[in-house]
Amino acid sequence: MFSTLDNGNKNTQQVSWEQRLLKNATRQKGNLKPEYQELKFTLHRKLVDKINLEALATIDNQRVRSEVRQAVIQLIDAEPTLLSSLEKQQISDEVLDEVFGLGPLEPLLQDASISDILVNTHKQVYVERRGLLELTNVGFRDDAHLLRIIDKIVSQVGRRIDESTPMVDARLSDGSRVNAIIPPLAVDGPLLSIRRFSTDKLMPPDLVDRKALTPGMMELLEACVKAKMNIIIAGGTGAGKTTLLNALSAFINTKERIVTIEDAAELQLKQPHVARLETRPPNLEGTGAVRQRELLVNSLRMRPDRIVVGEVRGEEALDMLQAMNTGHDGSLTTVHANSPRDAVSRLEVMVSLANANMQLTSIRQQIASAVHLLVQASRLSDGSRRVVSLTEVTGMEGDVVTLQDLYVFEKRGLDPDGRVVGRFAATGIRPKFYEKLLSAGIRLRPDLFDEVVEV
Repeated sequence: MFSTLDNGNKNTQQVSWEQRLLKNATRQKGNLKPEYQELKFTLHRKLVDKINLEALATIDNQRVRSEVRQAVIQLIDAEPTLLSSLEKQQISDEVLDEVFGLGPLEPLLQDASISDILVNTHKQVYVERRGLLELTNVGFRDDAHLLRIIDKIVSQVGRRIDESTPMVDARLSDGSRVNAIIPPLAVDGPLLSIRRFSTDKLMPPDLVDRKALTPGMMELLEACVKAKMNIIIAGGTGAGKTTLLNALSAFINTKERIVTIEDAAELQLKQPHVARLETRPPNLEGTGAVRQRELLVNSLRMRPDRIVVGEVRGEEALDMLQAMNTGHDGSLTTVHANSPRDAVSRLEVMVSLANANMQLTSIRQQIASAVHLLVQASRLSDGSRRVVSLTEVTGMEGDVVTLQDLYVFEKRGLDPDGRVVGRFAATGIRPKFYEKLLSAGIRLRPDLFDEVVEV
């Protein structure tokens, strides 16, 4: 039997639930005192020297953590500093976070209510809860400590960050999106942004329960996905586009082959037949990059029934539209835009990047024939996310792409608690694609396009 540690102590330490409550309460009050920060890093260095790395990989994770914890307690007891049992417990927890996790960020990553973690140099960490930012008392020892955590994140997905490559996009094991930027581009010190991706995937009923949209709107979206219409979800940063895309993917038939294309893989499709593709950044020599456009072209040779692009942001827009127009109906994607009309304009710009010789009228014809529905998502002033419009692309009138709203969210004001008050209202217009729904065997209830829901 191998030992994880050179001294081979195999005793485990059981922590009672009372101790865990005390530990969590202490963490909420703040980090360790400054004089203990140095002790923590000294213990970390000694522990790394003490660990038998070869044996570490051969033992299950629970036993490894218990043995390492016991070793940390022994190292603490050998220090001349007098500590209470609660302080010893907290230091051992933080040292374990340094060894097995992401250091000071671990308590934040364990908090399911946090949707974003924003590290502004080693001194300042903000989080977003329920759409609102708040400052935490979490901090790093110095910039070198923060850089070490950033390097640990990006190296796990085969990427690198240094002075020659000071910006990087990566992801955590749970699919959370990570962006880091370091000096010389970051003036005051390293910056780290983590967009948390909930392990509890929100399904369509969850979005309805949270009043992100009405049952009628979800019923219409379900019909559109099942009838293999091409849908683009538009919205600003943090508006919930990816969450909505994940929810709509639940309506895709389990017998279909789905190919997903993303910059950083974060979609969590539950269908059994999913092929996931991810872009690759350039290597040290600045070559070897694989962009979304190359992956999209390659995906057409993979016999997909559906193509799902995490976000269209460049030249791949042209290939996406062409795929929609050439037998790959039912494609889904997102785009950054503040309104349905802006989404059309952004698509025009992105297509022109791919082919500057295309006439604007030809680009608009491609968009009008390829896209059936624009879903506009928005984050409101109270932090809530709502689908503020469902807009049909009806075709061309002259050289302009024509749109018509099927549902809109009308904001009426704020209640005494600062929450947005308004109503979802159907416009009463029956969509032109209704015939396509009927041909797919889908018949919607007659009052669906007269729905009004107060929220």
